[in-house]
Amino acid sequence: MPKVMIVEDEEPLTLLLRYNLESEGFAVETCDRGDEAEVRLMEVQPDLLLLDWMLPGLSGIELCRRLRAREETARLPIIMLTARGEEAERIRGLATGADDYVVKPFSVAELMARVRAMLRRAKPEVVSTVLKGGDIEVDRETHRVRRAGREIHLGPTEFRLLEFLMQSPGRVFSREQLLDGVWGHDVYVDERTVDVHIGRLRKAVNRGKSKDPIRTVRGSGYAFDDQFAAAAVR
Repeated sequence: MPKVMIVEDEEPLTLLLRYNLESEGFAVETCDRGDEAEVRLMEVQPDLLLLDWMLPGLSGIELCRRLRAREETARLPIIMLTARGEEAERIRGLATGADDYVVKPFSVAELMARVRAMLRRAKPEVVSTVLKGGDIEVDRETHRVRRAGREIHLGPTEFRLLEFLMQSPGRVFSREQLLDGVWGHDVYVDERTVDVHIGRLRKAVNRGKSKDPIRTVRGSGYAFDDQFAAAAVR
């Protein structure tokens, strides 16, 4: 599920956006302060950020500037929401690093279209119905997994874990990040549970002498091997 973070201090608008995004299959996290959002974005990275200009703690324009200065969030798609519709303000928002700029009040249908369009451009892997890496293929609509044409049966948690890792080949995720991305930050699960499910995933996808697509980085976490992902593409 593509993950969208909403940073907005108007609760009715936040609830409206959350409802519409979740209705279309997005995972949604919300925050109503700029400073708290900055801390949270150091822990997890959504696929897209809906960011209000005027926020308590830290303004949206300053948060946008700081996110663009960090390597981890330099390419994070950001849509800025604001009541400031003047041309100079729109230019300022875009110059600071926002990818798009929506003036309040706005059409929710139009905003949803902008969200989908931006994700298709910036992160096609999170909206694609089929993920491919090496000889592994994951169909997100039918929840089927195949390796070299052979169907693999995964439990729901192992499926989400494989899907999450395959969205970012080569990126190393800590156990905490995997807990947030796969289980959700509101669910308490011991970090050792990640190791158990990684073990189950490996057992299911690796048969005989087939190469292990999951790379363990000692002291850091796990990744979907980018060399494996590219091997069968050639």
